[in-house]
Formats: sequence, structure tokens, C-alpha cells
Amino acid sequence: MRPRFLADADFNHRILNGIRRREPAIDFQTAVVGGTIALADPDVLALAARVGRVLVTHDRDTMFRHFARFVEIETSPGLIVVRQQLDIGRAIEDLLLIWAATDADEWLNKAGYVPI
Repeated sequence: MRPRFLADADFNHRILNGIRRREPAIDFQTAVVGGTIALADPDVLALAARVGRVLVTHDRDTMFRHFARFVEIETSPGLIVVRQQLDIGRAIEDLLLIWAATDADEWLNKAGYVPI
């Protein structure tokens, strides 16, 4: 099964919209629909785990640390941190590649960084 994604509140909507235009079949929830807005990082990780979605964020400053603590006691569907300064087209391509070429199980308790 392909990974399903959840956008953190800080995630660039232009990237998300571009991904959806390129691949309408992708299951990528916005922060509004997914309910990640105004949540602290540990709560966002817990929410993503409850709904079985890989969290996608730009927050590299604190999210890796929170993720490491989270997976010590819980199971996570995964974390992908996209470099904020990355070209939008490149971010779209890399996330689509991750979606198309990996299985959701490959992301369990794993974190990745885009660019890949």
C-alpha cells in the first residue's frame, strides 16, 4: 500500500496543490482537513499516528527531535521533512517519487529528508 500523507501546519500549500494536480490519486491531507493547525509538535505526531499518515513538514529545527522521542514509546507511520528553500518543482517531484516508489510499511518509525 502506498503511503498516505498529512501536511503539518507549516507545509507550503503550493507544493501540496502541485502534487495533487500532478497525481490526483495521491492521498495527501491538508493541515486544515487533518487538524494539525495550532497543535504542538508532539501532538501533531500523535495525530498522524492515530490516522495512519506520514507527516510532511518543513520543521527541521524541532520535528526530528520530537519524532525520535515519539518513536521510543509509540509507533509512527513516518516523517518527511522537506527543506523550506527547496525549489517547489523539485519538492513535488521528490514527494511523488516517494509516494510512487515506496510502501507505507517502509516508513514505519522512519524519518526522511527531501531532497532525497
